[in-house]
Amino acid sequence: MNILKLIGRDSELFADDIEKYKSELNNIVESSSFLVLGGAGSIGQAVTKEIFKRNPKKLHVVDISENNMVELVRDIRSSFGYIDGEFKTFALDIGSIEYDAFIKSDGKYDYVLNLSALKHVRSEKDPFTLMRMIEVNIENTDKTIGQSIENGTKKYFCVSTDKAANPVNMMGASKRIMEMFLMKRSLQMPISTARFANVAFSDGSLLHGFNQRIEKRQPISAPSDIKRYFVTPKESGELCLMSCLLGENRDIFFPKLSEKLHLITFADIAIKYLNYLGYEPYICKSEQEAREFLIQNPDSKQWPCYFFESDTTGEKDFEEFFTNNENLDMDRFKNLGVIKNKPIYDEEKLTMFIETIKEYKSNREWSKEDIVKLFFKMIPDFGHKETGKYLDQRM
Repeated sequence: MNILKLIGRDSELFADDIEKYKSELNNIVESSSFLVLGGAGSIGQAVTKEIFKRNPKKLHVVDISENNMVELVRDIRSSFGYIDGEFKTFALDIGSIEYDAFIKSDGKYDYVLNLSALKHVRSEKDPFTLMRMIEVNIENTDKTIGQSIENGTKKYFCVSTDKAANPVNMMGASKRIMEMFLMKRSLQMPISTARFANVAFSDGSLLHGFNQRIEKRQPISAPSDIKRYFVTPKESGELCLMSCLLGENRDIFFPKLSEKLHLITFADIAIKYLNYLGYEPYICKSEQEAREFLIQNPDSKQWPCYFFESDTTGEKDFEEFFTNNENLDMDRFKNLGVIKNKPIYDEEKLTMFIETIKEYKSNREWSKEDIVKLFFKMIPDFGHKETGKYLDQRM
């Protein structure tokens, strides 16, 4: 599948920058040890491959998904073979005692890259999954930075999101709060991160869902009015690697909005995808019509599509990578921009956040409204609007 064509591009976004810094990247990786957290997700796998193919001294990968980890190893062995250094994977929950014991047993890495995250807007629909989002996106990040500081790690990288710029959903806001904790920790060790667009056909994404719908002979459903920027899985790995190895302390890397990177609607990608597979879209007026089409027309070369205007909580009309008050370096890289940050944070707010979450967990009781109010205290201009409708209520 030519992902570039489906997202409206004909060339890789970071090819020139990767080529320019090829020797520097290779030399750093060859002489260094790495720990990749959340390494079996779509971005984590891409990052792991970028490191592996440059022959690191040590590469350990941690992820909670045992099955995805098995596939990662099979994929790497089938694509690249073996390296001279040590390559091991561990099916662990970063928040667990077992993970802490794992770190205590060794923990000596030059670079720690954290790709673990709850990334879906739909995960904020209930207070319990929302609390887990806070644990994964904020608490585990701060915990693993602290462990990296104790173990003398050279550099810590974690992934943010474009949704952290002027956030309108709880997922984006959780990453924005995570960035606040990074600013504090950056006084103790070098940290960099990246905000980037949707990763095309990544696990759990709407585009990945298109694959599943075709395989299961089900209709395709997508919003017609939501535009997004997309990068390929390989590009996501390259972006993270360059931020980790080339970024200065507190840098946030992001893809430049150039002629190579276009906004495109999910509906437009669905049509391109169906055409690629040899189908013509059949536009339906309702979910029910779409569900019935394939039953009534099993051999049709048309595929039922239900496109709709979005009205679910947390959706932005467009994506942005930086805000007006952030200082940018747009000259160092050809297709990468860099947000240059000073270590500005509010110690009282961070302490209040930690203590409040600790109290909720201790009491085993909290509401979504409680957490929303807490987020507004952390981000006064938070653009969250509750519509009462969520993606799980869509086909």
